[in-house]
Amino acid sequence: MNDTQIIEPGATLGMLGGGQLGRMFVDAAHALGYRVHVLSPDPDGPAGQVADEHTAADYGDLVAVERFAASVAAVTYEFENVPAACAAACAAHGPVRPGQQVLAVAQDRVREKTTLRDLGVPVGPFAAVTSLPELEAAVAQLGCPSVLKTAGGGYDGKGQRVLRSAADVTYAWEDLGRVPCILEAFVDFEQEVSVVAARGVDGTTVCYGPIANTHRNHILDVSVVPSGATAEVETQAVAITEKIMDGLDVVGVLCVEFFQIRDGAQKTGEDPARGRMLVNELAPRPHNSGHLTLDAYAVSQFEQQVRTVCGQAPPPAGARGPAAMANLLGDLWPAAEPGEPAWSTLGAHAADTDLRLHLYGKAQARPGRKMGHLTACARTPHEAIRDAVEARARLAPAARVAPD
Repeated sequence: MNDTQIIEPGATLGMLGGGQLGRMFVDAAHALGYRVHVLSPDPDGPAGQVADEHTAADYGDLVAVERFAASVAAVTYEFENVPAACAAACAAHGPVRPGQQVLAVAQDRVREKTTLRDLGVPVGPFAAVTSLPELEAAVAQLGCPSVLKTAGGGYDGKGQRVLRSAADVTYAWEDLGRVPCILEAFVDFEQEVSVVAARGVDGTTVCYGPIANTHRNHILDVSVVPSGATAEVETQAVAITEKIMDGLDVVGVLCVEFFQIRDGAQKTGEDPARGRMLVNELAPRPHNSGHLTLDAYAVSQFEQQVRTVCGQAPPPAGARGPAAMANLLGDLWPAAEPGEPAWSTLGAHAADTDLRLHLYGKAQARPGRKMGHLTACARTPHEAIRDAVEARARLAPAARVAPD
């Protein structure tokens, strides 16, 4: 099929991945009149539960992948570590969006940072590391504290170690398995923000945010929009995102994660035009921080994913006002005996706040596992954060989330 051809409702779309991002894609696709075929190893994952068809197979099972790809009009994915052979097998049958060139960049942190730097996008100092002597040299160059990350894989803080002094070097290298890594200089940032963007085959780009994010134990905890940054800083983040979308020729949805540099933290003599936004990493898919778009915008990130995968131009997002999203982790579920959080507490306060509960259909709750999220819409960002966090605390009063 021609990559510029619009895929009409009634067609079947392919989703690689069976988690919550895939589930919300399926919901959005159904609302627009499309069918969805999911391929994932989990026979009862969140996406497979609601899909029209589900193939329970490993991404390396190319026979199953070929059958899956031949049954759909286009393929997208919910995680960036799609094996190259799997993506290539799908591309032989039809569009894969975002394309394989985007996957290749996002799957390797060294390639990602190098590509962004070559595009003229601001990134922090970094060095590629393939041996202990190279790591020692990189630490001497970038200093401590710094962060050592595996070049491939890793998410929610996995696959990385903070080096606080030269004494940490050998342990960190051994602990990460002596695999290719990237060493990144520690960034003095004011806050972490993200911009979720959707780009069509015609180059039209729509951005959400910037969205301000706070993490706990390396897992996203709360997201809020507006971010609280100045208009100048927000404009810079959107401009950088659009530059990345064009430079990588993204068709689909991609999230750019930023460090907002603390005011005055730029080095002496540094070009002020460099601005206060440094790109941390890319996620070529909908993003956890963008879940609030389900309730805070007229068009969600998942609807944009469906539309752009189908060759349509992304429609305006249609912001409705301030909103905050609070993740619901498995820690909120009773540990001593099977049970559920106190859902009735949400209904008891429904008259006081605009709350929305989203659950992902995961059968087993585990500490740190994303089970769902709450979105609160309010008059101000601060009120939205308050409403979302207080509602979450009522679900399990004995397990109130302590501040960092």
